[in-house]
Amino acid sequence: MRLFHVAAVLFALSVSPLVVLAQSPGAANAKAPAPGVTASAPREAIDLPVRKVVLYKNGVGYFEHAGTVNGNQRVTVDFTSAQLNDVLQSLTALDSKGGTISSVGYNSTAPIQQQLESLSLGLKDEPETEAIYAALRGQKVEVAGAGAAFTGRLVNIESRTVTDKNGNVSDDHYYLIVASDSGALRTAEITDALSVRMLDPALQKQFASYLEIIGSAQNEQGRHLTLEDRGQGERQLQVSYISQVPVWKSTYRIVFPRQANGNATVQGWAVVDNTVGVDWDNVQLSLVAGAPQSFIQPLSEPIYTERPTIPIATVEQSAPVTHEAAEQKQFDRVQMSARLSVPSPPAAQSFTVNGAPLYERGGALAAPGSIRNGADAMRVGSGGGLGSGSGTGYGGGVYRASDAMQQGDVSTNAFDDFFEYALTQPVTVHKNQSAMVPILQQDLPVNHVTLWSDSHPAPLRAIWLENSSKLTLDSGSFSIFENGEFAGEGLLDPIHPGEKRLLSYAVDQAVKVRRGDFSQTHTLHHVAIHEGVLVETTSEVTDTTYTITNAADAMRVVVVEHTRRPRAELDSEVKPAETTATAYRFRVGVEPHQSADLKVRERANIFDRVQIGTQFSNGQILVAVGKYSPELAAALKPAIDGETALSDLNNKLEENEDKQKTLADDESRYRENLKALKDSATAKRFVDELNQAEDQIEAARKEQTDLEQQRDQAREKLDGILSRLSFDTDLDVVTSSSKSTAP
Repeated sequence: MRLFHVAAVLFALSVSPLVVLAQSPGAANAKAPAPGVTASAPREAIDLPVRKVVLYKNGVGYFEHAGTVNGNQRVTVDFTSAQLNDVLQSLTALDSKGGTISSVGYNSTAPIQQQLESLSLGLKDEPETEAIYAALRGQKVEVAGAGAAFTGRLVNIESRTVTDKNGNVSDDHYYLIVASDSGALRTAEITDALSVRMLDPALQKQFASYLEIIGSAQNEQGRHLTLEDRGQGERQLQVSYISQVPVWKSTYRIVFPRQANGNATVQGWAVVDNTVGVDWDNVQLSLVAGAPQSFIQPLSEPIYTERPTIPIATVEQSAPVTHEAAEQKQFDRVQMSARLSVPSPPAAQSFTVNGAPLYERGGALAAPGSIRNGADAMRVGSGGGLGSGSGTGYGGGVYRASDAMQQGDVSTNAFDDFFEYALTQPVTVHKNQSAMVPILQQDLPVNHVTLWSDSHPAPLRAIWLENSSKLTLDSGSFSIFENGEFAGEGLLDPIHPGEKRLLSYAVDQAVKVRRGDFSQTHTLHHVAIHEGVLVETTSEVTDTTYTITNAADAMRVVVVEHTRRPRAELDSEVKPAETTATAYRFRVGVEPHQSADLKVRERANIFDRVQIGTQFSNGQILVAVGKYSPELAAALKPAIDGETALSDLNNKLEENEDKQKTLADDESRYRENLKALKDSATAKRFVDELNQAEDQIEAARKEQTDLEQQRDQAREKLDGILSRLSFDTDLDVVTSSSKSTAP
């Protein structure tokens, strides 16, 4: 049993590319002991307490342990097994006076599956009933609880389908088949009363080892990181790493004074949880509202690669064979040489790393100098391919200082696109405990309003909060307190310094808002033709009326959110107090027991483009546009006349084609009649009609040619007219109007 748990040994790693340990710039200049002087042996290990904690919004925490060391000193850092992969990925150690970290070790255990495979039972984690008894097949057991106890060897376990007296069928009944010492086969159903005891001490020991492995895996194991710091004199050692932690949460209290003064006290709290297995005693705590990229790599788990299985080489056995006799004649020496020639070896295959040859297959090995360093060689993956990877760790970083919101309480720093709350007073949070820490308490400008919008038809009590502090308010929940009592709560998104934000917290039952008549007017106010494109610009004007009723005994300031229409611009006399990406916010004061109207007008330009040319039928479009004004009609008359002439010619061509088809059908009918009548008197009449039909077809064909020439000339003339047609005209024509009543 000890064989499996003695594996939790101290695993020391010297400084190498596998474990990256940072060292202060002066470490390279550290003086070695003088000749003849033996360096002192490392002292007894001391704990290195946590001194700084930085928590991020993506569930990552940065932990910094610091303490004083003297001479050659061993220090320990405690963390949980869940933190191991993050620690191995981001561990950094710094000695303030040039000391060096000679080794790092931690207690480790093999994965549970690997430990179970070392047992001969063949059981996995969470085995089923059949698997447990199957592991005992052939073993000596004692069975009790099913009549008189007996001993024997377990033959098998089987499941049976049983039907009770009520006809109910169940298939979860298991039976043991045991060959008793007397030679008889006994069957016993596995019930709560049945007892099966293993009689082989070696088998009992195997089961005890199995259960011990399972039990140890269920318990979260603590990890103890041990670092050997070698140096001289007293100095500071700092060890840092990142780890997965619970996300910290923000929550706010907004308290109004009994006598309104335009401000409210905003109090912010952060909820933090310590689940990392070590106490935070008087630590410097910072809370970062940001999500730096982070991931977990299973560095602590042994990883095995598949190796190819190579068969054992054996000597090929030869069987006796017979050979034909050669013909008695001379062979050409050249032919014989060709038949007996040995094929040359295959060309050498070269494999490279970063452009340098690594080794050759089918040829001599590459020169040792062709591999530039060990890192290049390690990057060669299976199949000769190159692998690469990247990782990131988070340390304390370099923060740009800014003024504190309230001197002595919380300072705020901004870096990249994150912001940080740095508590200037130490914080204590014991392991497996949570705490609320204050991050804000300041009077900020706040106005009471009532908010109404299409998305929330019920008017809401809200506050218009202006963040006049130098601290960004993180997203979270908030509670409102008025006149010493709770008034409501809600959620807020991040509010940066200088921003104003509407925060709703309750329903305002004294205010009613009705969106009244909704009307649209389309006015054509510009027509232009350039380069064969007709553009009509129509102005779409939308009018919306809101009626606001205040049934309260006090004046209400109502903020109406009017949804912005695509491509429209505001054209109202009343200007919005605030504009968002999707809405205009109009501020309307309504006296007690009074009503007020808000009229909102928006204007949008709609462009209709029509391609004109001889390949299109433009007549009706040009005529319709020409009706807008006499000037347009005069400018378009040549084009309309040309279009009419071209349309007439196209109609004549269609009529001529129909005429030719009719004549051709008549001609075919006359010919069929002549074949049927042959030399009769009636046949002569059909001959005359056939001659007339042929003359008419010939005349129609000539007319077709003339019409096609006239059409081409008319088309060419119209192209010239359209190419010279260019004008811009302002109009004021109401094209349509609509009106509807909003719900």
